Amino acid sequence: MKIVSLINMKGGVAKTTLAVNIADYLYQRHGKKVLVIDVDPQFNATQCLMSGNEYIEYIKNNNDTILNVFDRNIRPSISFTEGLTESFPKNLEEIVPYKTNRGFYLLPGVLDLYKLEMASGEGREFRIKNYLTGLQETYDYVIIDTPPTPSIWMTSALLASEYYLIPVKPDPISLTGIDLLNGIIYEKMSNFGNKIKCAGIVLTVTEENTSVYKNAQKNLQESKVWKGKLFSKSLIKRTEIAKKQLEQKFILDIDDSRLKSNLTSIVKEFIERVGENDQ
Repeated sequence: MKIVSLINMKGGVAKTTLAVNIADYLYQRHGKKVLVIDVDPQFNATQCLMSGNEYIEYIKNNNDTILNVFDRNIRPSISFTEGLTESFPKNLEEIVPYKTNRGFYLLPGVLDLYKLEMASGEGREFRIKNYLTGLQETYDYVIIDTPPTPSIWMTSALLASEYYLIPVKPDPISLTGIDLLNGIIYEKMSNFGNKIKCAGIVLTVTEENTSVYKNAQKNLQESKVWKGKLFSKSLIKRTEIAKKQLEQKFILDIDDSRLKSNLTSIVKEFIERVGENDQ
């Protein structure tokens, strides 16, 4: 099982778009067993994979979300028949992901993650890792969509992962930001004595014939830190992607051969970089 976190501290870089479309392609075209974990309190990946009504019904029925992984508190609840009772947290092995209508699985995000009081050093940073330890034989790939902040949620995702993948827009500010990101990842992993590898950088929301895109390619290819990390193809800019996501549809559903071709190349290189043959 390969576990990969998609990470960037800057919003609007199509991180979630890349995460869910890699997962979708791995399942649809490669027949892989895939789990997406949405650890971003904004739960954008979840909104790409579940309609509003589906999500409301899912939550109403007390189905599992990422909150179940982290929340270990015993909570009081009131029943009309039984009076005051207590609800106990689930054991990790009891947490069941949601099977999406695309065929792969999702552990949904939830806004209530913001309300959970959790300090560094409690040990709950390892909750995702501990949860996935029991699923080694269940999935081929786990894709974790992380929040755009250096938070405890990001740390937990990184501690669970073997690799991280960086989506980045080809503008100077975004490129500067990934150098800072690299330092933060190194610091966090050093504090926990954890090793994680960079699977690479995917340029996103690109217009490939522009000087901005070509300069970004050149800078990354010549960088001492990022040399050899840049994926050969980018996620090109298409307004249709955002429109389809609102309908829980994906790049494979869009009639755009170039867009699909680039995604095919990205996923092929992704598989090579995370070393599927080492499984």
